[in-house]
Amino acid sequence: MQMPENRFKRALAAPTDGQPLIGLFLGLADPYSAEIVAGTGYDWLMVDGEHGPNELRTVLAQLQALAAYPVSPVVRTADHNTAAIKRLLDIGAQTLLVPMVESGEQARALVAATRYPPAGIRGVGTALARAARWNGVPDYFARADEEVCLILQVESRAGLAAIEDIAAVEGVDGIFVGPSDLAASLGYLGQPGHPEVKAAVEDALARIAAAGKAAGVFASDPATARGYCEKGARFAAVGVDTLLLRNAALRLAQSFKGESGAAGAAY
Repeated sequence: MQMPENRFKRALAAPTDGQPLIGLFLGLADPYSAEIVAGTGYDWLMVDGEHGPNELRTVLAQLQALAAYPVSPVVRTADHNTAAIKRLLDIGAQTLLVPMVESGEQARALVAATRYPPAGIRGVGTALARAARWNGVPDYFARADEEVCLILQVESRAGLAAIEDIAAVEGVDGIFVGPSDLAASLGYLGQPGHPEVKAAVEDALARIAAAGKAAGVFASDPATARGYCEKGARFAAVGVDTLLLRNAALRLAQSFKGESGAAGAAY
């Protein structure tokens, strides 16, 4: 049995052809809806364990649903918990997005959590692990670390200040800028499109790229997302499944009832 190859990691590391990797957040916590989106042309889909109502089994079910499609799954962790990271890796997540990273020290600890000894502290339990196909992958230990893609999310003043320190940590594949929490940290809660927030995001993207890491960002407004890609974002999340569903349902209802009502706010 062959070790699954992390295509997303290789795509991030490849020389850019000017085409960013476009992704979508999955917050519905359902494998059926995840599978619907899987065939629509996104490069990557992020199963959200931070804000979405996901737990280990719902993440597993979505990974299984996505496996049949040419799209790369990314799993966002709830926090920096080492045991939780180990379990996500064991159920087959190869690309993790970890929120609220604010220092090189945190980055080093997260790299260690995703690697087996002696490079890290990941616990060994491959007989129970889908990632190893329950000991069915003969060279799993030799290749597991190299197939892990670790993306760290910067979304605060402290995180902005530490970008170079975070990027310098070996084992960090990319840094993802979160404008919503960053806006709150900068004093613009609920205003991720504020000019000062956008300027901070653009500066962060440039610094990440200059440090030799893949830069990522979230923006649900298409014009903003395209602008960030032009400023150096190698990968971008451009929407959320929950908002796509709500906004489409709202427009359809309004087209018959003529009722006023704003579409869902940007995440």
